[in-house]
Amino acid sequence: MTESLVSIDKLVKRFGAETAVNNLSFEIKKGSCTALLGPNGAGKTTTLRMLAGLLHPTSGKISFDGLENGDNRKYIGYLPQHPVFYNWMSASEFLVYVGELAHLSKKESQQKADELLELVGLADAKKKKIGGFSGGMKQRLGIAQAMIHEPKLVMLDEPVSALDPVGRREVIEMMRELKKKTTILFSTHVLHDAEEVCDDIVIIRKGELALSDSLVGLRKKHQHDVIIIESESNLTDWANSLTTIPTVQDVTIAGTTATIIVTELEAARIAILQDIVQKKVPVSTFKIGQSSLEDVFMKVVRS
Repeated sequence: MTESLVSIDKLVKRFGAETAVNNLSFEIKKGSCTALLGPNGAGKTTTLRMLAGLLHPTSGKISFDGLENGDNRKYIGYLPQHPVFYNWMSASEFLVYVGELAHLSKKESQQKADELLELVGLADAKKKKIGGFSGGMKQRLGIAQAMIHEPKLVMLDEPVSALDPVGRREVIEMMRELKKKTTILFSTHVLHDAEEVCDDIVIIRKGELALSDSLVGLRKKHQHDVIIIESESNLTDWANSLTTIPTVQDVTIAGTTATIIVTELEAARIAILQDIVQKKVPVSTFKIGQSSLEDVFMKVVRS
């Protein structure tokens, strides 16, 4: 069994009368990549800031590598959702500056800066001013600064949410490389990104734990066969009538698209196609697949 690096037990954070995090408990395994999922306002950033030592919990325990409620900042690298840089500095200068803040010598800082700029794909831009960097380049530099002191845990708060598709792909690939070197916790509401790189999933809703499992376990327990039907007209009335078919488990309708969760795929496919022909439903697309992590997420946050 994989050893736990961080154990969070009944964590609570209140801001006056508002409870941002409520009785939250989960674990982060050593060497894993854990995705902290939740809609905006769920308490993801507040949780990360408590783990990073930037906020004190109202109550509850944070155990880091077996030690409870200590100062763990030297073991943690943190990239906030909106990182701030000194635009007049070069990438190399910034990393050396951050390294010295982390109590590395200037020589050690320069060595680590060179290694990390190579790792994050910025070696050719190390002398360029940060003010001229793209969003993806800044995020990669932010990951490098989070790694400068060789932390046991790297935490990334919404690392791809503000990026264009190219920048998002750059950072996702960067996280794949990072997984080989350290433990990662990253928050996101982009479910596809979580599926690409994470090992474990933690979903929170209104500051409370909604679900915690490995990605493999989650798929095994919650993944279902799905039939997706698109039409030229509104499908609401017809799709709702499909619940009378024994193999149809659930129907979700969004205007001209119906997503149907089924138990016996072949039997359901035949029954639904027969119903389409009999009722002359103007179908434009008939697709068969499996429910995604996004389907699980939407089910959990709506319940």
